[in-house]
Amino acid sequence: MKKVYLAALVSGLFSIHNAWAVQVDGINVNGLQRVERETVLSYVNITPRSNVSDDELNESFKKLYETGLFSDVKFDMKGNTLNINVSENPIVNKRYFDGNDKVDDKMLESEVQLDSRSIYSVAKVQEDTKRILNLYKRVGRYAAVVEPKVIERDQNRVDLIYEIDEGPLAKIKKINFVGNEHYSDSDLRSEIISKETRWWRIFSSSENYDAEKTNYDKELLRRFYLKHGYADFRVVSSVAELSPDNESFIINMVLEEGKRYKVNKINITSTIDDVNVEKLRRELEIDEGDWYNADAVEKSVYALTEELGKKGFAFVEVEPVLNKNMYDGTMDITFRIREGARIFINQINITGNNRTYDNVIRREFRLQEGDAFNAAKIRASRRNIENLNYFSKVDIQTAPTGDPSKADINLDVTEKSTGYFNVGVGYSTVNGALVRAGVTENNFRGKGQQLGLDVGISQREQDYNINFTEPYFLGLPLSAGVDLFRTETDYQDEASYDEVVTGGRIRFGWKYTDNLSQSVRYTLKQDEIKNVSKNSSIYIQREEGKYVDSGFGQTLAYDKRDSAVDPKAGYYLSFGNDISGAGGDDKYLRFDAKSYYYYTFLEDFTLKTFITGGYVTGYGDEDVRLAQRYFLGGSTMRGFDTAGIGARDKYTKDALGGNWMVYGGSELMFPIGLNEVGIKGRTFVDVGALGKPDNVSNQIVDYSSKPRVSVGFGFTWLSPMGKIDIDFGFPVVKEKYDEKEVFRLNFGARL
Repeated sequence: MKKVYLAALVSGLFSIHNAWAVQVDGINVNGLQRVERETVLSYVNITPRSNVSDDELNESFKKLYETGLFSDVKFDMKGNTLNINVSENPIVNKRYFDGNDKVDDKMLESEVQLDSRSIYSVAKVQEDTKRILNLYKRVGRYAAVVEPKVIERDQNRVDLIYEIDEGPLAKIKKINFVGNEHYSDSDLRSEIISKETRWWRIFSSSENYDAEKTNYDKELLRRFYLKHGYADFRVVSSVAELSPDNESFIINMVLEEGKRYKVNKINITSTIDDVNVEKLRRELEIDEGDWYNADAVEKSVYALTEELGKKGFAFVEVEPVLNKNMYDGTMDITFRIREGARIFINQINITGNNRTYDNVIRREFRLQEGDAFNAAKIRASRRNIENLNYFSKVDIQTAPTGDPSKADINLDVTEKSTGYFNVGVGYSTVNGALVRAGVTENNFRGKGQQLGLDVGISQREQDYNINFTEPYFLGLPLSAGVDLFRTETDYQDEASYDEVVTGGRIRFGWKYTDNLSQSVRYTLKQDEIKNVSKNSSIYIQREEGKYVDSGFGQTLAYDKRDSAVDPKAGYYLSFGNDISGAGGDDKYLRFDAKSYYYYTFLEDFTLKTFITGGYVTGYGDEDVRLAQRYFLGGSTMRGFDTAGIGARDKYTKDALGGNWMVYGGSELMFPIGLNEVGIKGRTFVDVGALGKPDNVSNQIVDYSSKPRVSVGFGFTWLSPMGKIDIDFGFPVVKEKYDEKEVFRLNFGARL
């Protein structure tokens, strides 16, 4: 009798006799409980009364075993009958996670394959265990341990329990830089998002090791050096060494800074007829004599591309060519304009956005399906999407299609948390002890909407705010928003009254260009002056009561700063005006203007110069009420107390504000060796003047329109708990009735 025995791989037995072929007259399948006989035969693919070779039997055995339905498979040939003996894998009855406090069940469920009613196998459990461990590594817990436990139930079922010991977060113990000569380790640590473990970072996740975060750090270093003239910079290597206890990392980055280049000459050339290259020079964001700046070069490429597009040149390529002289550290930049390939965008494919709607991303693209392909616009699109701050990774690739005149754009993103909960405690010399809490969601419902709720309570002021913004109202590049607010402020020390403001605002905003924007608003609010002291100024006593303010306003702004958060170069201009009187009690016109300029020299010294001004006047025989006037002092005009400048009642010393205001000055921010912890020093000069209200008499009011001047120094700490400002101001030009404030502390804690 010829027999063929094929044992399961797990048993390690596999033997076949009869080297060529055997006739199979019948097939028996033994050991089935849930699996149908026809299912087994469909994988075996052997029919009765046929000759079957050894290779065919071997292939059938592999197919059957690879289904994962069985823990053991054996082929046994008795006479001309093939007996297939199987042991079915059990079914998972229930699956549990135990010990996972830091990672919730939903996140774990999204990783594992085995679920209730799945077919259990040792291989799948091992694979899911690896997936869980990889998940914990991604969240910074490299010491996590996962032990699967199986509890047998009746009817060939099992309960599967993953017992998890999450372990501590793997912190970054040390970040070392090798090869950095022009910038200190402290300077470079301040540029990356990974941070060394320190006690003051108890509320920050930046000290938790994350491989993706470390990769992004390399890109941040590259951008930093290229922005400051080091065109040859590269990160040679970046290695993270895990400690033996799996609880901390030491990151070693080897850098090659290269030479720093200054721009010598800038040329624009074109192989396209009818392009006036000289007129295009005004579009450049970099000048001869500047240090090389890769950001400015990229912005110049985009600006040239946009301008050429407006002139009807759809298929153009602008390529910056750098001619570097390593001996004297100079560089010539030539922007070469040539006709690009006539390729159109076929499809824009977006993946990875599980929460964010496609249209939220698509509207940030500078080109659409059917447009002419343009590399500069693709790079600008990537920056726009990165600036949304919804994603930890934004990767754009182009892919060919079957049509040589078309290309696809494939965008892959990795989403990150866009919601923030903040709670704060602190102290301010103005408001005293304070508590603040709020919730902000910058990608509400995945539609790119912003929703915020903020509450602040201090000894001097209580404020409550709710705001909502739709950045693309009706699908147009038009932002629309609504604000609801209530503020209760104690002005007893300055002017012997309390003020309560309750109201709402509807606003719309749009951009004319990347830098020029405008917003309009309608505000309806009630101002209440109450708790007026009997000994207060007669001008304040007259205003006790409630007044409704209903008005429209607009602001036109031109922003050329390199950053809205921490500007180091560029300028900002704005002009706004309001008209009140669309119903309500108040009737006034207001005009406000602001100008800021930033310039950085010697790498870390940033000079800010600024001037702001405002004017408000009543109309229709109406005076400007107290709530609409300007006040100077405190955070404006450091060295003077809040409302410490301007018209003041001679007898009660109450501040009365003014109908016009001018405030300006300069401030120099500089490093003090504490860049890594976010502390910088500053010196300042403030100059300001405040006008007198129209309805007050010089006989009972002290007033002078002469400018006041103060000088001082201070410190700013961008701490994990929020921004902390300490200022020491000293008036050098003042009036005898002005009120001084030498020391000012503003502190707010944010988690």
